[in-house]
Amino acid sequence: MSIFQGPVFEMARTQFTTIADYLGIEESERDRLLLPKRAIAISCPIHLDDGRTAVFQGYRVQHHLTLGPTKGGTRFAASVDMGEVAALAIWMSWKCALAGLPYGGAKGGISVDPVSLSPRELEALSRRYMQELIPFVGPHVDVMAPDMGTNEQVMAWFMDTYSMYQGRTVNEIVTGKPVQSGGTEGRREATGLGVMHLAFSAMQELSIEPTKATAIIQGFGNVGSIAGIELARRGVRVIGVSDHSACFFDVKGLDVEAMTRHVEARGSLRGFPAEEFEPGDLLTQPCDILVPAAMERVIDAAKATKLRCRILAEGANGPTTPEADKLLEERGSDIFVIPDILCNSGGVIVSYFEWVQDLQQFFWGYNEVVSRLNQILDRSFQAMVERSRRDRISHRTSAMSIGVDRVRLAKQKRGLFP
Repeated sequence: MSIFQGPVFEMARTQFTTIADYLGIEESERDRLLLPKRAIAISCPIHLDDGRTAVFQGYRVQHHLTLGPTKGGTRFAASVDMGEVAALAIWMSWKCALAGLPYGGAKGGISVDPVSLSPRELEALSRRYMQELIPFVGPHVDVMAPDMGTNEQVMAWFMDTYSMYQGRTVNEIVTGKPVQSGGTEGRREATGLGVMHLAFSAMQELSIEPTKATAIIQGFGNVGSIAGIELARRGVRVIGVSDHSACFFDVKGLDVEAMTRHVEARGSLRGFPAEEFEPGDLLTQPCDILVPAAMERVIDAAKATKLRCRILAEGANGPTTPEADKLLEERGSDIFVIPDILCNSGGVIVSYFEWVQDLQQFFWGYNEVVSRLNQILDRSFQAMVERSRRDRISHRTSAMSIGVDRVRLAKQKRGLFP
């Protein structure tokens, strides 16, 4: 019985099987490519503000170290379990390989609702998590980054904790840090900027005029809010926005910058002065660009048949189930899919830039970061589109096969030790 279970891991396994079949990978090779190299489960006890002691379950999965250290975010959410973390680490491997980054995939997390913790409790839990993982991570072993429920401050606590145990400042142990602590300009915006840039690439492919285009953003966290703002600033009319607390839809357009200010002040969209909409119907409203930027598996088979977008830009990890994928394939060129391993790769690409700058202690400006980000995104987008057209396969199969094949070839060249 495998420790990797649950719907998210089975989704990753199903996707990999599809790619392995397409690439003709021998059955004897498949487990080595799919199963993580290392999976760590830890207990994180902390003192709560009321004097009690609470223990939280933490995880870290390192998928492979064939191309270099592993790289991946750390998620604080009540839903976190080993299967979910392993799936996210696997997807990160293909994402890094598609972008040409010298990393394997990793992911970590703690099963906790961070909103339920006080600032002191959050700091204590963050530091304890890093402390427990010190034997298993390092700048050339596994480099952490933020994810759902974590941010620049949590990364600064991670970095400080690791540095205290090393007796020196080790900026390069995490990415997504504040600029003042060795972070890079552009990292916080990177994923949302990437979603926007790739949506414009897709609009160019489809000959859609941006100033006449509409967009819907499901999930108004860091990725969704920045993608929405950047799309709106370039003339796209954002007509739908939602988060876990509220949903809004207006064909005349929504003020996403005002929404962002509201979220910064209130913590969520709840209470924003606009007419609310039924959340379950938002994804299926007609639009040119649909950005699911919240959780996994929000587009299932039932939703896939009802989508009325021209471009599906997957800002979240794994928002489309394999069953929905098959239905989208059957729709042919009806919907231009930008799969998650490309669409949300801006974050890990700029995390790579941050790691490189920390190692060299030589930092770039914002414009240089964004320019280099766009170059890698353009290269990956073109490779995906060309392979899709050549082999008459879906964009997801194309993008994932490029990533899987690069890891596979690297493993073959290195061989199996001993």
